[in-house]
This record gives sequence, C-alpha cells and structure tokens, in this order.
Amino acid sequence: MGTKAKAHHHQYNANGAGGGGGNGSESSNSTSPSPPPSPRRHFTVPHCRRKLRTKTISVVSGFLLLRRFLRLLVVLPLLYVSGLLMCVGPFSGLVGHTPLPGSVYRSHEMFQLLWPHILADNSTPIELSSVWRYRRKLKEQKPCPSSTAGLQLDSPGPSGYLIVEVNGGLNQQRSAICNAVALAGLLNAVLLIPRFEFHNVWRDPSTFTDIYDEDHFIATLEGHVKVVKELPEMLMEKYDHNITTIPTLHVQAWAPVRYYTGEVYPVLQKKGVIRIAPFANRLAMNVPPPIQHLRCLANYEALKFSSPISNLANKLVERMTEMSSRTGGKYIAVHLRFEEDMVAFSCCLYDGGEAENVAMNSIRQKGWGDKFKRKGRVTLPGLNRIDGKCPLTPLEVGMMLRGMGFDNSTLIYLASGKIYWAEKHLAPLLKMFPYLHTKKSLATPDELAPFEGGNFPHFLMGHRRFLYNGHAKTIMPDKRKLVVLLQDMSMSWNDFKLEMEAILTESDRKGKIVPRVKKFTRKSSVYTYPLPECSCLQKHNNTQIVQSTHS
Repeated sequence: MGTKAKAHHHQYNANGAGGGGGNGSESSNSTSPSPPPSPRRHFTVPHCRRKLRTKTISVVSGFLLLRRFLRLLVVLPLLYVSGLLMCVGPFSGLVGHTPLPGSVYRSHEMFQLLWPHILADNSTPIELSSVWRYRRKLKEQKPCPSSTAGLQLDSPGPSGYLIVEVNGGLNQQRSAICNAVALAGLLNAVLLIPRFEFHNVWRDPSTFTDIYDEDHFIATLEGHVKVVKELPEMLMEKYDHNITTIPTLHVQAWAPVRYYTGEVYPVLQKKGVIRIAPFANRLAMNVPPPIQHLRCLANYEALKFSSPISNLANKLVERMTEMSSRTGGKYIAVHLRFEEDMVAFSCCLYDGGEAENVAMNSIRQKGWGDKFKRKGRVTLPGLNRIDGKCPLTPLEVGMMLRGMGFDNSTLIYLASGKIYWAEKHLAPLLKMFPYLHTKKSLATPDELAPFEGGNFPHFLMGHRRFLYNGHAKTIMPDKRKLVVLLQDMSMSWNDFKLEMEAILTESDRKGKIVPRVKKFTRKSSVYTYPLPECSCLQKHNNTQIVQSTHS
C-alpha cells in the first residue's frame, strides 16, 4: 500500500472560541418583597368543619399547581420553537422576528459597502516588527525530572508491551502519541511505535515513519520510556502474527491515573501485552509531574518531522523569507480553517444558499454517516455563529487584518487545506492582499507530489509559546464579538478599524497569559500552554528560531 506523508507549515492561527452560561431558580433569584401576612383570626371553627376546610384547601392547591404545570408544558415549547426560529435567521422573516445580532452571515454585504473606503484608506500601515509588544517575565528554570522512578509499580522490570491505535487527524494523532509515551511511563511498559488508524474523512494512509523521524523518537526517549519498532517474535507467534488478536481494551475518554493503575496494569502484567483502541484523548490531562514531563519531552523534543517533510518546510520558509525582504524577512502566516470538512462539521450557514446546504449535507453524510440526523439532535446554525463556532471565511480574515492596519503590500502565507469553493471565497482575500502565497505557489508539483495536506493549530500555538518564552504570537480574535461587528451594516470603516485594533491588542495581551487552573484540562494542556510545566526543556540560547514566524 502506497503511503503519503503530511506536510507541516509555519502557520498563523486566526481562530478563537469561547463559551459559558448559567442558570438559576426563580425562588432563589427573586428580589420582589413578599406581601405581609394576613391578621390572625381568633374565632374558632368546629372540628368537623376544620377537617372539611383542610380538604377543600388541599384540593384547590393541587388544582392550581396542576394548572400551572400544564401551562408551563404549553408555554415552554412555544418559547423554545420561537427561539429557534429567531436564531436560524433565514426563517426569521416568516414569523416577523429580527435575527439575533451575529446570527446571520452578512460579511459579504459589509465588504461591498466598505470596499471603497478600504481602497481609499491612506493610513500608515502597521509594522510587522511592532505587532507584539507585551513581554512575559521569565521565572527561574527548574531541572527536569530524571525519571519516573517515584511512580514505578511493583514489577522490577517492564510490566509488558503497550500498543495504541491512534485515530483522528494530525492534531489528535500527535496528542495520542504524547499520551501514549506518558502512559507507558506510568505503567512501566515498553511502547510499540504507535499505529495510525485509517479514517474515512481524512483518508490518509500515512504511517508514523512517514510523518516523524522514528529513530530520533526512540533515541530521545531512551532512559525515560523504552520504545520498539516491532514486538518480539515470541509474542507475535502467540497471537498468530496478527496484532488485532491481542487483548484489546476500550478505555473511556480522559481516564484518570487511578483507572490505569487499578484496572489496566493488572491486565498488562497478566497478559504481557495489551492493545488500546482507539486511543485519542484516553488519558486525563491532570497527571503527576513526572508523567506530565514525559508529555513535554515527547511533544517538544522527541517528535521531529521526517526528513522529506522538514526539507520541504525549510524550502517554503526560505522562499517566503526571500520574497519578504522589504519587511526584513517577516510575513504573516494565516491558518485558515475553511476546508470542506470543517465547514460541513460546523453546521454553519454562509451565503451559498440552497446549493451550499445540499453540498454540506452530502459531505456530512459521507464523512460522518447519520451522526447529524440522530433523534433529538438539533442543528442551530445561527446559534453556532453567535457562539463563535463557525470557521471564519477568507473574506472575514482579510477584513480583520486590513482593519488591524496590515496594508495590501503585506506578504501572506496561506496555510490551509483545500478551501471550500475556493474560486469564490478566495477572491475577496486576494483583492485585499494580492501578495498571497500558498504551498502550491511556492513549490513545484513534483515537490508537493509525495505529500498530503495537514495542520497543527493548537500544537503550533504551543510551540510558539515554547520558543518565545510563553508568548503565542498569534492573533486569536473573539469570534463572538467579530460576527456581531460583521453584521452591522451601519458601521463605518474607521469604527471597524478601531474594533479590529482592539482585538489585536487583546490578542497580544492574552498571548502571554498562562491560565491559572488547579488542574489541567483539555483547554489548558501542556500542548497549548507548555509553561511552566515544560520550561525545563527550554534552551534560552537556542538560535534555531525561524525569524519569519515572529509575526
């Protein structure tokens, strides 16, 4: 079976997300004063009449409660349906509701209104060298843990062999590899080079060796975790040379350390080899420091791209640097997540009408089957957009960057897979930034032939923080705010620029922040926020930093 390796590029992440919410009860949140109690009546009632009155009051109270309950049963669904209609947008006109701010894609209309003003703008452009102003104060470096000896279990030697089947795209695969190294350290196991599962969406047959330098991976982890390329022949014979017949464990997502030490370790000791499939996100982020260090070591040192990928990446960077000599070799790399699968998975609506809707439904069905048609699942494109869950279009990214002060002479490297409806969606971006390059414009077809597309948005941000003393150097717009601004047809270009400049400043400020959390979560992992947990691996005298990625 022929395999193709995935190319990796220096990227400029232009995505953001956020979320939150809350609820409360009527009784606890009410601020209205209670009415004063009625004066106590002193006359007496015969015993039989008191019983009758009590029963009457109980019946009446029960009836009132039942009526209130029935009323809620009728009103709440109506409110829910009304909310859906308001948020969906295209149906809002039918029922007389005004769409919620930010719920409808109108960026293309706003661009048409503002384009003459964008062309006429003669303001001094922002200098790429002055984009990032905030600096992070460095803390004293602590030595790295020498081993995981404090967590070794009761076996004097390795407890057995660990096989993992990593699934998903490049991000999930890389995360799973690092987690596998950490788990092997936790279980005192020998790790077999991770195996990649073929996926119907990405359809990529690449193996570990196609993407990463296998020998470097093994050598870097030596002394921490033993990694082998093949299982011993004795074990292979025992299982008829078929890895799928090896005892397979199905582990819950984000399983804690105690689960592995209490449930998985005994099986590993007894069988001598176990297989965990699938293995994406199967180890909790909150683990002891020596195990966390193994994650750092795997991600920031052991996982080095294979020579074909590294060589091509260096060529692309050199060619971009040569073309951006006017700005001292600096340029913007835009990580644009507007591929077909991303747009389809988001369930967001743009300006393609019914044809777009049909196409997206077809892509969802092909890639994920009936996942989006399951009973009880409601798709709300308007709410997705309001909540910042819709990928930004090339047009929206272009307007944002022009609003921030980058003029049409700025060089841009577009790191992306195949853009959805590229001819239509890239046209306005090219009008705003004519010096736009992609891997196809920088490399020859023969140079690109051995590779498939790929990207590492969160890992890239983490590597930026690792290299640049904790600063992400990445524009992370508040998309909840941005979609509202891009729907405001009354906004002037100058006012829009002020809003975009504020977003850039906020990205600069937030780029150096490390979340203060009591324990790690998926959003605060060492893959995205490497400091301080991975700081012992930093080499402050490291000069192997590509200057062109500074902005």
